[in-house]
Amino acid sequence: MTIKLYRWVSLIALMCLPAAGVAQDGPRLAPGMVNPGWVEPPPWFHESFLDIREDVEEAAAEGKRLMLYFYQDGCPYCEKLIRDNFGQRDIAEKTQEYFHVIAINMWGAREVTDMEGRDTTERDFARDLGVQFTPTLLMFNEDFETVARLNGYYEPHRFRAALSYIGEGLENEMSFPEYFEQAGGEPASGELHVRQDWMQPPMDLAAALEEGDKPLVVFFEQAQCSACDELHGDILEREETQAQLERFQVAQVDIWSDTPLVTPDGVSTTAREWAREAGVLYTPTMALYTAEDGEVIRTEGYLRSFHVQSVMAYVATGAYREEPELQRYLDGRAQSLYEQGIEVDLMD
Repeated sequence: MTIKLYRWVSLIALMCLPAAGVAQDGPRLAPGMVNPGWVEPPPWFHESFLDIREDVEEAAAEGKRLMLYFYQDGCPYCEKLIRDNFGQRDIAEKTQEYFHVIAINMWGAREVTDMEGRDTTERDFARDLGVQFTPTLLMFNEDFETVARLNGYYEPHRFRAALSYIGEGLENEMSFPEYFEQAGGEPASGELHVRQDWMQPPMDLAAALEEGDKPLVVFFEQAQCSACDELHGDILEREETQAQLERFQVAQVDIWSDTPLVTPDGVSTTAREWAREAGVLYTPTMALYTAEDGEVIRTEGYLRSFHVQSVMAYVATGAYREEPELQRYLDGRAQSLYEQGIEVDLMD
């Protein structure tokens, strides 16, 4: 049995052990050692005692916003963020122009004082903020309000635009997709990948959930979207992805369309307005719903096949009811596949 891993990420790292010397649910590392998969953040990241209100005030005093970067060791998307995004000079300079950045280990044990002045730990702080993916970036204004949340990895061209959009405080003037479109969008096929075997308009998603015997997955997409091209041209064509899709009712929503629809909550609106009201920042966004629990989870960043398939399995099997932390479910699923002799490549 073999497992193919991204660069030097070992199975131990995939199982989300803590940073060097930090205890959590697993064993400690020897002094001076670091986890396989640990990626050193840039030296310009802000040093902090993790009193988050003080960090907000310190950033505001310099006319900046606070960015919290939640990571875990062995996370290939975190490595991409550090190396492919922050490793580019213009992105690093733009980030420093607008933000103080503080790194927080999703599974860490360091003490944090949260926005309410309560003492907690990195791990519990991440849980309280609903962090399910790494990297997750949370941005706060001077009024201690969360003004933006990036769940997952954004490719460099989208990340640059997001930094300007949030750093310049444009969140109350237009949506990020509108800003990104005005900024020039991205090279892509320009084609919305319509699938005839998925639900067709006019769509009543509330009725589908109520009357159907399967959960619902909604793909928020747009025509000018390279990640959507990749999703349809590769990930959705894979046998395992097809098997997961069979467990769902599947709908596609064009975030720029004025096509009427009924949302899973029973609201009559248009695709464009629903995407705006739902706060869709990234395409493709995958949102998953059940009749019993409504929206269970959504993915909002760049993902490859293992994570797309695993999120669908997480909902389809009902595992989210027993394991509310997605990362722990992903670890268990990767281990199960490994024991079956199935290769797991997180970036394939």
